[in-house]
Amino acid sequence: MKLQRKNRRALALGALAVSGALALTACGSDDTSAGGDSSASATGAANSIKCDDAKGQLLADGSSAQKNAIDAWVKQFTAACSGVQINYKGGGSGAGVTAFTQGQVAFAGSDSALKPEEVTASKEVCSSGQGIDLPMVGGPIAVGFNVPGVDKLVLDAETLAKIFDSKISNWNDKAIAALNPDVKLPDLKIQAFHRSDESGTTDNFTKYLIAASPANWKYEGGKAWQAKGGQSAAGSSGVAQQVKQTSGAISYMELSYAKDGITPVTIDTGASAPVEATVENATKAIAAAQVVGTGSDLSLKLDYATKADGAYPITLVTYEIVCDKGNKADTLPATKAFLRYIASEDGQAVLADNGYAPIPDDIIAKVRTTIEGLS
Repeated sequence: MKLQRKNRRALALGALAVSGALALTACGSDDTSAGGDSSASATGAANSIKCDDAKGQLLADGSSAQKNAIDAWVKQFTAACSGVQINYKGGGSGAGVTAFTQGQVAFAGSDSALKPEEVTASKEVCSSGQGIDLPMVGGPIAVGFNVPGVDKLVLDAETLAKIFDSKISNWNDKAIAALNPDVKLPDLKIQAFHRSDESGTTDNFTKYLIAASPANWKYEGGKAWQAKGGQSAAGSSGVAQQVKQTSGAISYMELSYAKDGITPVTIDTGASAPVEATVENATKAIAAAQVVGTGSDLSLKLDYATKADGAYPITLVTYEIVCDKGNKADTLPATKAFLRYIASEDGQAVLADNGYAPIPDDIIAKVRTTIEGLS
């Protein structure tokens, strides 16, 4: 499932079409968007945006990990389709799925595929169908740290599991030192932060710990944090802010939030060399994903324990969740038009410029076909 050359060329077009954030008008989000030139031209994106009968307001909620991508997409889409307003709250995957199954939003974003009980609940909202998962955004989950005097750090799954389970509490611990023989580690307490809200980023991060170090991570996993100890904050922006302002801090977040004083950890997977958290390395891991959804559902299975050279193991795929059938008639045209754009070549090209990984070609092709069949 390797990206084709046309998508690589399209990434360059994205730099002309996108930079930064849209100031969304509603839903009370406290997330901040990616920075950039707010006057960037929408000319390139406009060629792939078909407004059709799209109009009115779309309410959406969910994954904060994808919010910077959504902001960039919304900016381009609403510039081309002035009759549409899109308000994406970004309150976390758990909040998004709940809002969707309660019929409060036109679509939701989630970094985890719908569970069987959530699919069942969605049938009450999707009058003649059910909720389905459409993979739209890929990317690495960075483990970002703020340790004075340390600008590069290698950790492995065992050490990360012990840090986030309060089994390793100081930065000069012998286990960390063994992985970083050339680094002068300070005698400094580790301040580990996790998400306070139900989060697909938490789900994917703990799936990695379970798969890569099962002997050291005994929790079931899921959107809610289960380990004892540590500190918490809401949203990707919340944990990122805590890491920025706290000496000795470490947390997990989508890569676009790991900046301005936050340095991503390099992961020792057992491959020939430790792997950095980059879009390219996440793409290598996502390219090996398998479609495990049935019918119109396109949920994926990722290999969190990969040892392939250059494959970054802590990845996530964010799904846009919609009804396969039974979408609300007043929001269906706008929903389809927006999803059609973000799944397009131009829409996917936006991702790399904002720290995300495009979905591999053969999978995104199936997404495009599914979108056209929504009713």
